[in-house]
Amino acid sequence: MVQVLVRMTNSNMEVIYSDMVTKVQQEIMLQRVMSEMASLKKDMIILEKSEFSALLAESEKLKVELLQLKVQLADVMNKVRSDTILDMNLEKSRVKELKADHERKLLEARTDIMEMTAEQDRYLTQTNMKIDTEVAGLKTMLESHKLDTIKYLAGSVFTCLTVVLGFYRVWM
Repeated sequence: MVQVLVRMTNSNMEVIYSDMVTKVQQEIMLQRVMSEMASLKKDMIILEKSEFSALLAESEKLKVELLQLKVQLADVMNKVRSDTILDMNLEKSRVKELKADHERKLLEARTDIMEMTAEQDRYLTQTNMKIDTEVAGLKTMLESHKLDTIKYLAGSVFTCLTVVLGFYRVWM
């Protein structure tokens, strides 16, 4: 049993020794790991620089696009502004034309009304003159009939008076 224990201890020791490295192997491994870390560090720096360059290029590209968008926006705004000014000027001239047209129509209507008023005044004056002439004629006729009536009345009174005087004389 002691032998079994010795054998077992030896086999365990061999397994432990096989897992262990020597100092030289450890330094070689350390150098290899350090060189790989340095290589990795260089790759990281290169990658970082290339990413920074890519980001910088992207940033420049975005700046150029932004500048182009600003220019386009300014152009669109100028176009909209000029279109709006043009529309306003067109509307203004249309309103002026409408105003001139309305004023012309108003002037024509006013002229027509003045002509109608003048014509009505002429007809009224003619009518008044006819009425005045008729009234004067009627007054003249009335005076003439009045005088004729007074003559006939006077003649009738004198005739009656003559007849009465004739009867008075005859009876007296």
